[in-house]
Amino acid sequence: MTLMIELDPKLHIKLHIDVYSDVVCPWCYVGKRRLERALREWRDDSCVEVNWRPFQLNPTMPKHGMDRTVYLETKFGSLDRFREMEQRLLEAGKAERISFAFEKIARTPNTFLAHRLIWYAEQQGCQDVVVESLFKAYFEEGSDIGSQSILVELADRAGLRADRFFDTEEGTTEVRAEEAVGHGLGIRGVPYFVIDKALGISGAQPVEVFVAALEKVRPNLSTAADS
Repeated sequence: MTLMIELDPKLHIKLHIDVYSDVVCPWCYVGKRRLERALREWRDDSCVEVNWRPFQLNPTMPKHGMDRTVYLETKFGSLDRFREMEQRLLEAGKAERISFAFEKIARTPNTFLAHRLIWYAEQQGCQDVVVESLFKAYFEEGSDIGSQSILVELADRAGLRADRFFDTEEGTTEVRAEEAVGHGLGIRGVPYFVIDKALGISGAQPVEVFVAALEKVRPNLSTAADS
């Protein structure tokens, strides 16, 4: 389902958070965890709705992806540069209870089908659990999330039937439109969080940064509650 935290069921004021992300971005997985912790720490008489928006880091990636080592060497110039970032990610992941297993990843996929699935999951009210399933499968299990059959399996794991979804073009136009909105906002990297349709946070920031941002929009929620 869509990640929604109900803090007071008597009120129906919604705080919207759009997260621009790619499921092959390890910092997006870390950012998801930190946002979740921030929402648990934050206290407000409102309902928080988190929606996941597409942002392909590799939009020209071949349809069937490419060898992971070749991709890393092309992107970073050498594997040594990636290893430095990898160590930081392993430490960040440990703090967020993410068991990164980069050694299991054989291919870097094209993520457009995954973004279509995430869009479809939003329509079915189970977006967050599907996003979680995709992150976990790719970064902890090494699954090829560019594969249609694997995406169907992961959707099923999350409680979403998608065996016929990919027989259609449903979500294709919508995903491209949502991604265009992100580029229109000037987003050049992910994760990127848009809070209350106005406040942007770039990167997997510490929990306290998210909490401070949520505090900034509290007056807007109070005004909405009074109107």
